[in-house]
Amino acid sequence: MSLLVVGLSHRSAPVSVLERAALAPEARGKLLQDAVGAEPTSEAAVLSTCNRIELYADVDKFHAGVAELSGLLARHSGVGLEELTPYLYVHYEDRAVHHLFSVACGLDSMVVGEGQILGQIKDALAVAQDQHTAGRLLNDLFQQALRVGKRAHSETGIDRAGQSLVTFGLEQLAGGRPVAEWVRGRRALVIGAGSMSSLAATVLARAGATELVIANRTLERARRLAAGLHGGGLTARAVPAQEMLAELPHADVAVSCTGATGLVLTADDLTGAVAARAGSRDEPIALLDLAMPRDIDAAAHRLEGVRLVDIESLAEASADAPMAADVDKVRGIVADEVAAFGAAQRAATITPTVVALRAMAADVVAAEMARLDGRLPGLDDKHRAEITQTVRRVVDKLLHAPTVRVKQLAGEPGGAGYADALRELFDLDPQTVAAVSNPEQERQ
Repeated sequence: MSLLVVGLSHRSAPVSVLERAALAPEARGKLLQDAVGAEPTSEAAVLSTCNRIELYADVDKFHAGVAELSGLLARHSGVGLEELTPYLYVHYEDRAVHHLFSVACGLDSMVVGEGQILGQIKDALAVAQDQHTAGRLLNDLFQQALRVGKRAHSETGIDRAGQSLVTFGLEQLAGGRPVAEWVRGRRALVIGAGSMSSLAATVLARAGATELVIANRTLERARRLAAGLHGGGLTARAVPAQEMLAELPHADVAVSCTGATGLVLTADDLTGAVAARAGSRDEPIALLDLAMPRDIDAAAHRLEGVRLVDIESLAEASADAPMAADVDKVRGIVADEVAAFGAAQRAATITPTVVALRAMAADVVAAEMARLDGRLPGLDDKHRAEITQTVRRVVDKLLHAPTVRVKQLAGEPGGAGYADALRELFDLDPQTVAAVSNPEQERQ
């Protein structure tokens, strides 16, 4: 079986396509179930964020796997396959591992070095585990990706190279001023109470906003978020989503990131908010839309009294963002970790064969001791035990060096054939090897 990833991101597709292809949370479980139900696929996980949709799978046929995963992404995203195909990228085996590890380190993010992707990878693994579509390979892969991402942030200065999309977006709204200076003393409205909205609320509170209103469909969730916010002189409160339009005219800055499939703020809503604040506030309403698909009508870019920064704006701005020297160090970490992961996976493929070989040797010892009992019926227990132990030691010593060496060789590039060689040399039953392998996968 082999690792395959098919996906699209801000690097391969325009925001308009990403927006249409965005997967609702409830659609991800159905996509995973359809993926593992397909013939070439045995495991699947989907990584879906505001700027990427990727389907990871363990497949037994490359071309069939690419065709199947591409079709599934098209079917579940609602974007036709013919339209979607030019924007899809495909990574296979070590390249697929390299891609996910790079993503985990923030190297493939819109803002290089941002750390929020680690939480999104963790969520992707959790969904696959809940859906029972992640087996040994994808569990190992995603857990190692999380470790690699944490290593990159702890051992390098990659954090200096980038920041969260929230901070980056606020920097664009601030027009070159420090975010803390620009936010200080302002009233802020956060629409939504999910992970990105929670991050936005925290950033605004720390930057010195004096009033923060959380508007969410589930009021209790908004209240929990508001209760956890702290800052000098900050007033935080929660309101139901239907009161959002009443709060908007009083806000200096509004951040929206919901899971809605339609617009949360239309051009008419914004026109009304601008009219309602006429004479009370001279500055435009600063809007940051981090949702995919978008929460705020793109027509807001053309409205008087409104300044909008959205995912499309951020993609254009990030193209010229400077990269820290530590990025090279992170690339080195990724390369080392990809090699180590590949070696560990290749070595693991031979373990069931080695276990089956040792089990066969144990059966041979048992059969020979039974034959000895027939020839020497008067052998006492003490001598029988000593003979049994001696035979076992001889077998163990004969098998030790070749089994240790074959594990080492299997971990090297091109080492996959050593398991086949062992099975052929010792005439091991493939079904016996499979019987050893399956419990191991369940344990992992």
